[in-house]
Amino acid sequence: MPLYRQVGLIPPKRHTVFRKKDGTLYHEELFGTEGFSGISSLVYHLYPPTLVKSKSDPYSVRPEIAIEDNLQARSYLGYQLNPENDYIKSRKVLFVNDDLQIGVAAPTMGLKDEFYKNADADEMLFIHEGTGVLKTMYGSIDFEYGDYLIIPRGTIYQISFDTTSNRILFIESFSPIETPPRYRNQYGQFMENSPFCERDFKFPVNLETHDEVGDFHVNIKKRGLIYPYIYETHPFDVVGYDGCCYPYAMSIFNFEPITGRIHMPPPIHQHFQGNNFVVCSFVPRLYDYHPNAIPAPYHHSNIDSDELLYYVDGDFMSRNNINKGQITLHPGGIPHGPHPGAIERSIGKKETNELAVMIDPFKPVKLTTEATKLEVNDYYHSWISKSLETKLTTV
Repeated sequence: MPLYRQVGLIPPKRHTVFRKKDGTLYHEELFGTEGFSGISSLVYHLYPPTLVKSKSDPYSVRPEIAIEDNLQARSYLGYQLNPENDYIKSRKVLFVNDDLQIGVAAPTMGLKDEFYKNADADEMLFIHEGTGVLKTMYGSIDFEYGDYLIIPRGTIYQISFDTTSNRILFIESFSPIETPPRYRNQYGQFMENSPFCERDFKFPVNLETHDEVGDFHVNIKKRGLIYPYIYETHPFDVVGYDGCCYPYAMSIFNFEPITGRIHMPPPIHQHFQGNNFVVCSFVPRLYDYHPNAIPAPYHHSNIDSDELLYYVDGDFMSRNNINKGQITLHPGGIPHGPHPGAIERSIGKKETNELAVMIDPFKPVKLTTEATKLEVNDYYHSWISKSLETKLTTV
């Protein structure tokens, strides 16, 4: 996160003596995700963040790959995923490549007595259903339907939900998740033509310093394994921090759409990015205003990337028979476009109420066994109109 924040108690100069009232030192930690060259925060703890009491044998959560290579349009019913109590086990990875993992989750419970840390990847949690609180050493973030939660790798967190009905689309990125640089000027400020600005971010609030000693269970994910660790002190023992690395949230409803006289290309919807992938937000917007405009997207060839579209809500104008939580995968190498009838029925329409999240990985994704459990049969046939299907069967 490129916005500098200063929260709580910090010394006037970094890497200098900073003592508690009893004369003992606070413990300074540099928290960054790209060595000493990327964004970071300096965090001040009551106790050293290194006090490991014990650890247990790791267990695997590595996704099982069902299909290594794919050149077929596919679709998946995300809401058919069965809910599970355990937050970690509820997370089902569906798509994998060397840059990221994409999946869905339906947890009925959060993390109350345990903590979680992803030491491999930045996490993006898109909240499709549910409300709750994300708790970290930086403070708390209340979240609700439509929020993206961005959690830098290595961040220890707890998450709680207000109800048992929760649906999440998640990305685990092996590079930092960031906002597009083209939206910011040379000073780092979001420009007037950006679809969002600094006011739209939800930052951690209510920094709470836990001065507690005991057994604190932290489940650490590394290379697809969960390592159960027990620390002697509470992970949220921070009295203050400053810097640019911390979790934050932003609502998809605060993404301001860019429209034009004729159909605009998908990059105008870009919201986030990582190494070799982008994330776009499709939100309710006015359609193109040329008198002969065709609002439906034109057919296009996915040559350089796969395209994954997660349908959130509203009227999905370019698709037929699409449900909430459904995912379409259009692989790089073959063209795709609107379903039969979508182009004609879009002509003359003035607006759309669709809400969707698009993820474009620039390297092909592999499909997991969990994905095959949710797949819609023969989705790749869905572009054949009934009249053409009748003609083909009679030939």
